[in-house]
Amino acid sequence: MPESNGYNAHFRCFRGCPGEWSIYDVIYTCPTCGGLLEVAHDVDALRRRSAQEWKTLFESRIGATSWPYGSGVWGKKEWVIPSIDDENIVSMYEGNSNLFWAERLGKQLGLPDLWVKLCGNSHTGSFKDLGMTVLVSVVKQMMSMGRPVRAVSCASTGDTSAALAAYAAAAGIPAIIFLPQGKVSPAQLIQPIANGAHVLALDTDFDGCMRVVREVTQDNTIYLANSMNSLRIEGQKTVGIEIVQQFDWEVPDWIIIPVGNLGNISALYKGLKLLMDLGITNKMPRLVAAQAEKANPFYQSSLNGFSEKVTMQSRETLASAIRIGDPVSYEKAVQAVHETNGIVEQATEHEMAHAAAMADMTGMYTCPHTGTALAVLFKLRQRGLIQSNERVVVISTAHGLKFTPFKVGYHEGTLKEVESEFANPPVYLPPDPDVVMKTILRKLEASPFAS
Repeated sequence: MPESNGYNAHFRCFRGCPGEWSIYDVIYTCPTCGGLLEVAHDVDALRRRSAQEWKTLFESRIGATSWPYGSGVWGKKEWVIPSIDDENIVSMYEGNSNLFWAERLGKQLGLPDLWVKLCGNSHTGSFKDLGMTVLVSVVKQMMSMGRPVRAVSCASTGDTSAALAAYAAAAGIPAIIFLPQGKVSPAQLIQPIANGAHVLALDTDFDGCMRVVREVTQDNTIYLANSMNSLRIEGQKTVGIEIVQQFDWEVPDWIIIPVGNLGNISALYKGLKLLMDLGITNKMPRLVAAQAEKANPFYQSSLNGFSEKVTMQSRETLASAIRIGDPVSYEKAVQAVHETNGIVEQATEHEMAHAAAMADMTGMYTCPHTGTALAVLFKLRQRGLIQSNERVVVISTAHGLKFTPFKVGYHEGTLKEVESEFANPPVYLPPDPDVVMKTILRKLEASPFAS
């Protein structure tokens, strides 16, 4: 077994059934109840270092060249997968993404302490890199230990497949990708193709793809890489830790995140809870799960107080990456909302596109999912739930460049159910200086930046 410096982690049932399993075993759900597993760390061992010692250690690793600690994920290796051999870590130095002070947008909302965590500024353009570095690294370790795994596989709405394909290619491990046919952006489709993955486009939605991949991965030689695999959560949880670290270890009042399969908000809570368990922080931010109105099973579940999990046939939405009707990490997400006095809210197609365009006018380049989270922020601010003196972080889960058709459609005014108030199409002119100058002057007078 790899060296762990006295720290260890293992799988256990999230619902509390007895038993524990090695993270190098091919297992995804509890053999007793069928529920999800989670990675459990020896918190008592971690407490042998003081809160200040952990902070000093992690700060010393930011931007480090010593492998693999310059990664925002592996810089916290002891809290992620402490036992893995460094030589088996597959990393693109993910994490350490910009926590952008959204000064101009915040002023428009009367919210001067507004920040956007730009997780899309990463190797494959989404926060999914944070989890995939962990999963693929563990698979590489498993293969070195003689486990029978020969390939990794996932169902995806686009970003998961891009991350899995890239990290698997870096590790030299075959990847099998299931995508819902015609329901991902061109940029998301070409990413796994370019990285040499075996891409299978199925005539169904994400939930249909998920059913297929769960059947396929019953063959233990094909390893399941979706977020029901709790290894992914270990990498994704570092985003919450990183946000607090970027605020000099102060906890924001709110964190708003777009959700689909619900692994991301579950991971966010897990990282923030570990900070409290180790005495580094003493409060929890309120977590907000933002859903698209056309794919909102978690929102619908919240209306009944989570007494019953709602599933649905999700409808077509611009926020394609969160178009999921049967979220796998439901129970973990319910815990995250309950334990943080959190909120679940939804946004229409117009609200989402409008919020994204407003953010873009202040220098961002937001994907529709970030637009969903921003639209929910606008609602909570208008209701007075978010106060002007509070610190708010919106998590941007992907880069807008992955959703060019969404951007083009907005500025051409062709998106369904969207009024393009901020449409800014190019102006086509003859090469006549007088005509050009008159047009420039007219544009400057009407500019939203004019004083």
